[in-house]
Amino acid sequence: VLEAGLGFAVKTAKGDFLGRDAVLRKKETGLNRRLVQFRLKDTQPLLFHNEAILRDGKIVGPITSGNYGHHLGAAIGLGYVPCQGESEADVLS
Repeated sequence: VLEAGLGFAVKTAKGDFLGRDAVLRKKETGLNRRLVQFRLKDTQPLLFHNEAILRDGKIVGPITSGNYGHHLGAAIGLGYVPCQGESEADVLS
């Protein structure tokens, strides 16, 4: 839930729930990966499931989903990228 950016939806102080311990452990140890969304600059290619995500010219993971964003006018995708020891801003730069 934290890797997907949904930590705001989990209230660990509200008491015990299934997965609470895992969320607290992840908060302690830090994230290994983050879910990012992106839009391609080139409007022609399409994105589908399991295509490579490149960072600094190296493959860092696959996209989990992708398609054409008609409102945005380009292909959009979602995927997890490594982020050990990096802030959210570092991952997005």
